[in-house]
Amino acid sequence: MKKTILTGDRPTGKLHLGHYVGSLQSRVALQHEYDTFIIIADVQALTTNWDNPDQLAGDLHEVAMDYLAVGIDPSVATIFVQSMVPQIAELTIFYSMFVPVNVLRHNPTIKTEAAQKGYNDMNYGFLGYPVSQAADITFCKAHLVPVGKDQAPHLELTRQIARRFNSLYGEVLVEPDAMIQPLLKDLDGNTKMSKSIGIAIYLSEPADEVLRKVKTAVTDPARIRKDDPGHPKVCTVFAYQKEFNKSFAPELEKICKKGEIGCVECKKRLAAALNEMLEPIREKRTYYESHLDEVDDILQAGTQRAISVGAQTLAEVKEAMKIDYFG
Repeated sequence: MKKTILTGDRPTGKLHLGHYVGSLQSRVALQHEYDTFIIIADVQALTTNWDNPDQLAGDLHEVAMDYLAVGIDPSVATIFVQSMVPQIAELTIFYSMFVPVNVLRHNPTIKTEAAQKGYNDMNYGFLGYPVSQAADITFCKAHLVPVGKDQAPHLELTRQIARRFNSLYGEVLVEPDAMIQPLLKDLDGNTKMSKSIGIAIYLSEPADEVLRKVKTAVTDPARIRKDDPGHPKVCTVFAYQKEFNKSFAPELEKICKKGEIGCVECKKRLAAALNEMLEPIREKRTYYESHLDEVDDILQAGTQRAISVGAQTLAEVKEAMKIDYFG
């Protein structure tokens, strides 16, 4: 029997190259090998956008279209909407009994994100969303969860909850393992690519906009003239070339060190490589933009399967906790 993977995203708008490197390309590669559940975590999105619900439905479609455009196959992968799977909410309540508030307050990911967003007084949903994530992961008994290093503390909490539950009530939950994914730095070279920090290149970005954004990328700060020897290891553009223009990167490293290629030309070549990769994604996405009913059908079918799987897990959890009173 196939092992299960749980992965997904908050629906906060279109996905970008950071998502592609950090998760999307591995999802496409692994979807035939694993029973793959891909969550569109709209409840988690509400923890920071509770005052803007009108945008959520549109953002949900944006994420779903990007999934389909990059090659997620809904006939083998289950794409579902978090808020429409009630078993996840119920499991979240049960798991919250096992987690001290101080554990959540000192979660490094929560602390970092709160600082970035300027939260002085966190709401309950934001503070507790790692518990909700544990329910996301365990409702389908996921064995593996692809995460970046910055999300590893959340997964460790899930593992602790699963261990605690199993020690109290018997072996019901699967203790998941992390599948650490690479992070793509922003074009400024300082942070991971983000919608809210720095400049993100979206998967649906027009070709001319990709070129414009690549031109803003930070290069070797010590290189003043075109024929100065470059230092590829400290150049953000070279890091992107290694990821998206692999065949050219070895030659580029040599000629850059010799001062035989300038930064302007290097950026043009990167933009060309990115647009070659993104063009089929843009084409597929354009199709789904004019076929939203098809997107909705895919989401409804995936959500229905997630409900069925969640119902089985929840029944086992309630039986183990002796609260299946009339079962």
